[in-house]
Amino acid sequence: MKHKIGKLLAACIFAAGGLGAAQAQDLKVGMILPLSGPFASTGQQMVNGARLYLKEHGDIVAGRRIVLIDKDDTGVSPSISKRQAQTLLIQDKVDVLAGFGLTPGAFSVAPLATEAKVPMVVMNAATSSITEKSPYIVRTSMTLPQVAAPMASWAAANGIHKVYVAVADYGPGHDAAAQFKKTFTAAGGEVVGEVHTPLTSPDFAPFLQKIKDARPDAIFLFVPNGEQGVAFAKSYRERALADAGIRLLATGDVVTEDVLAAMGDNALGMITSFHYSQAHDSPENKAFVEAYARAYPGTRPNMVAVAAYDGMRLIREALEKTQGDASGDAFIAAVKGLKWTSPRGPVEIDPETRDIVQNVYIRKVEKVDGVLQNVEFATVEAVKDPGKQ
Repeated sequence: MKHKIGKLLAACIFAAGGLGAAQAQDLKVGMILPLSGPFASTGQQMVNGARLYLKEHGDIVAGRRIVLIDKDDTGVSPSISKRQAQTLLIQDKVDVLAGFGLTPGAFSVAPLATEAKVPMVVMNAATSSITEKSPYIVRTSMTLPQVAAPMASWAAANGIHKVYVAVADYGPGHDAAAQFKKTFTAAGGEVVGEVHTPLTSPDFAPFLQKIKDARPDAIFLFVPNGEQGVAFAKSYRERALADAGIRLLATGDVVTEDVLAAMGDNALGMITSFHYSQAHDSPENKAFVEAYARAYPGTRPNMVAVAAYDGMRLIREALEKTQGDASGDAFIAAVKGLKWTSPRGPVEIDPETRDIVQNVYIRKVEKVDGVLQNVEFATVEAVKDPGKQ
């Protein structure tokens, strides 16, 4: 079966002809993302961000019109992600694969990107090793070690001595836990316990009771962005961990802007580390937030929207450099070392790892003009993925 797929992919690439023929065609970007299921908000943010960039900057580059083709992988279903990628490559003959809401889907598609020599732009999935799964992968989102290490350093420097680690039981959660523990203990802190919560439909109450009984100074939390953060914050308040003096620290996935309203006052006071906040104070972010509000009334942009927005910028700029050549080797060579000012701040594609280098901000959830916001109060500049150092 693998040999047959390889032959079909090779035939589809051969049929596209050389660059001269390709330049007369649409440039097709196949977006694989969760548009249904528990992570549907992630997929919608990705679609919104990608389409907003094209709306603002145009869909023609180097004589080719960029066309987005969306495919739903329903979330944590690597077999569906792989099947959708095969369809995009063989039937739709896409030039670029993009999207990828969660790590399992990115892992399952990486071998196809390698076999087809097709660029793969990861716009959310955050396990450190993803870019090592194919030489044709570039990422515009983040890695969990990249945002967990600054949180650990801040905690150790701000009177937090004992931490209980609680993370979702899959690649990004394992990455976040490992990096937090490494950085925190190196700074003199103590990890007094660790729990891994189920990726789907977790009941946080028993985990939180166990943590409360351990009496740490704080919890370090990672769960995937979406409804899990709402449930965790609610259970944290109901079980009165804050009243017991146990602070809640997390990566910013837990308090993304699209879920803050649902979290309500349960989110107030949470300290998080992340690369993007809607409240980030810069001209670029102000313009982005205003454009997003016009395009998608009633919806707040989060880090996934920004990563997809930047992902489309990366695709456009790569094609400008290659004069429309989207072949894998030319595309990847063009993106290495790309720099620009994103709504999140200055960013760069690390030429060695093909991961993004960016600022990480320490933030606190506060009410600003009656709206819950992640208010930044400290910056760690130009953070590379420590998982690859």
